[in-house]
Amino acid sequence: MAAIAAAGHDTHGEAPSSMGQGGLRREHVVEIQRARMLAAMVEIASERGVANVTVTDVVQRAGVSRRTFYDIFEDCEDCLQIAFNNGVKRTSEGMEAAYRGPGRWAERVRRALAAALSFFDADLPLARFLIVESLGTRAGVECRARALNSLVEVMSDGHGESKPGMLDTTLTAEGAIGAVLGVIHGRLNESQPGPLIELLNPLMCMLVLPYMGTAAARRELERETPHPNTQGRHTPTTGLANPLKELRMRLTYRTLRALQAIAMSPGSSNRLIGDASGITDQGQVSKLLCRLEKLGLIENTGTGATRGEPNAWALTQHGKEIHQALTTQTTTHT
Repeated sequence: MAAIAAAGHDTHGEAPSSMGQGGLRREHVVEIQRARMLAAMVEIASERGVANVTVTDVVQRAGVSRRTFYDIFEDCEDCLQIAFNNGVKRTSEGMEAAYRGPGRWAERVRRALAAALSFFDADLPLARFLIVESLGTRAGVECRARALNSLVEVMSDGHGESKPGMLDTTLTAEGAIGAVLGVIHGRLNESQPGPLIELLNPLMCMLVLPYMGTAAARRELERETPHPNTQGRHTPTTGLANPLKELRMRLTYRTLRALQAIAMSPGSSNRLIGDASGITDQGQVSKLLCRLEKLGLIENTGTGATRGEPNAWALTQHGKEIHQALTTQTTTHT
């Protein structure tokens, strides 16, 4: 099962380390922008199909520039492949943790499958991206093939518990896994797919049948059906969330530095924020703060409303939520 995680390993998009004023590292900003573009790739591909995603689509959805895109990714195919790899990695990590626990082979497989189905239920766009759209590009097919090879190895662990005379070959494992993926693929293609976790019992029946016989398969089918947890469904929980998706602004290094400066020192003046953001032109500082105020992210808590008096900027509640989402995004993404 550890090999599944290795199949999704990602070594792209690294940035040189440098600490900016205000405590914000430049590579942190790059990683946030990278995560937003990967989120956009998954969202758009799940909506339109991977063949219909362009760089323009991604940067517009992510709120970054084309230059930023090409600073991080080689091209659209590179972004697509990394998104596939990261999605497989996160899915497999949950499955691996469940499979490593105590119990007989069938019980461990059941836990791993339940972990995957629950994970997909929490993020249907990612599920469609990995299961359905992975068949639409070379990068997706290759990533899927690596993951399937690892799953075949997991299924081979059932040899020690298989009944005498049962078929136990690589082809058996490939067929069982293919059948499971086919069922999930069909469910995800429905206009209003029901909770995937409801498929756990019938899918386990399919997996154990060729190894342990009809009696064991029937027992899996008759087990208590897990209760679907659809609270927050369709809300990504995989680190690919795009917290500024609905805000009409471009995420730049200076924008994040300004938000960071205000978060660290509430009540800062325009000049202090400009110094922390690396902006020497006070006119540019004023324009940036005006945009952030119009977006409802900051508010002037000082006497700056009176002409000539200094401003004292603080994050609004919405601004705090956005700042928190941005600064924690890389922790969940990597």
